[in-house]
Amino acid sequence: MTISEISTPERSPLRIANFRAYWLARLSMTLAQYAMMLIIGWQTYNIARDGGMGVAEASGQLALIGLLQFLPLFLLTPFSGWAADHFDRRNLGRLTVFLQLICAGILAWLTWSETLTLSWIYGVAVLLGIARAFAGPALSALAPNLVPKAILPNAIALSSISWQSGMIIGPALGGYLYAVIPALPYAAAGLLFVVSITALSFIGKVPQPPRAVNQRPIHQMVEGLRYVVRNKMVLGAITLDLFAVFLAGATALFPVYARDILEVGETGLAQLAMAPAVGAALTALWFSFRPLKTQVGPKMLWAVAIFGVATIVFGMSTYMPLSLAMLFIVGAADMFSVYIRQSLIQLHTPDDKRGRVSSVSLLTISASNEFGDFFSGSLAYAIGPVAAVVGGGAGAIVTVALWSKIFPVLRTTRTFEPPEELLHHTPQEKLQEQTP
Repeated sequence: MTISEISTPERSPLRIANFRAYWLARLSMTLAQYAMMLIIGWQTYNIARDGGMGVAEASGQLALIGLLQFLPLFLLTPFSGWAADHFDRRNLGRLTVFLQLICAGILAWLTWSETLTLSWIYGVAVLLGIARAFAGPALSALAPNLVPKAILPNAIALSSISWQSGMIIGPALGGYLYAVIPALPYAAAGLLFVVSITALSFIGKVPQPPRAVNQRPIHQMVEGLRYVVRNKMVLGAITLDLFAVFLAGATALFPVYARDILEVGETGLAQLAMAPAVGAALTALWFSFRPLKTQVGPKMLWAVAIFGVATIVFGMSTYMPLSLAMLFIVGAADMFSVYIRQSLIQLHTPDDKRGRVSSVSLLTISASNEFGDFFSGSLAYAIGPVAAVVGGGAGAIVTVALWSKIFPVLRTTRTFEPPEELLHHTPQEKLQEQTP
């Protein structure tokens, strides 16, 4: 059976108990993360503005938050990818969620006692970066071990739904709970992290990829990076997202738009954060029932281009309904691209390298998100928030044009089918199949 033939409900990954537990763990963790991230940005911007900083200088504080989350990911990604390939991915997931639980507790107490400062926020941002450095490769590499390879694209779409649902409900949860009691979003996040740890504990034992013998850890880390560089499909897909979202990331500036441009306050901030997530979640839901089958490469390029156009319109808008509509399109286009990219990366990577390749993918995602937040905030400090967002959207469009030339494989890829050699997990398996 080919990947394009799987679309029947009886083949849903949710019929598998391990995947159901994994899905709940991802959902609860993402809910908690996005509730916290929204309030962290809002508190940072407000502390800066109330302390006498102007819009540009306060935007620079948002940039610093992004940088402090990115640096641990940048430094630890090679080690976290190696760890995901050599240790129980369930245990790594539980440890990283526990660290995030500690961060939620710290922020809840400081907010409740009204002693929260920018210095405390910066310190927690570093801890969250460390947790995400190890959580990403472990949980991303765990998913393919829970379902048959034939329904992996469906599992990726459903996993994306849990992520995108968290992105929708999480900001609403954070924004509206903050309006009731400022410390409440962090308390709710702590409870959700407990649910995530519990769900991960219900995942039964899963197969670990075979470990390379007589090979030093540093060599194995480098091997994962080399695989990404040599596989033009994987390299092109990863770096397309890196540069497009890095340039066109507007999420870091939502507090600026909510307070000083659209003037919609903390509930409006929650709506701004929810809009792209709604578009993304509906797109992921569609793909979970109607997996994409043809022209996957060209469609990914078009999706990124639409992402850039919608970002430009949002940047220039001063009308809340138009801003929300453009952010909806931004989220839908981004999810379209993410679905294709993640399916291609997972299916074009051998299982024994998935942890390390996932860690490289996580690093680029972090570079496009957290480091992209630093770039957007810094650019807003230099030229203003509107010019920063509009220029970033234009940069995403230029990136699509360049990548279609630099990586022609992205234009010519028609289906998700991996190369024949990747259908074998290990050289030993391939040798056994060739032996009469």
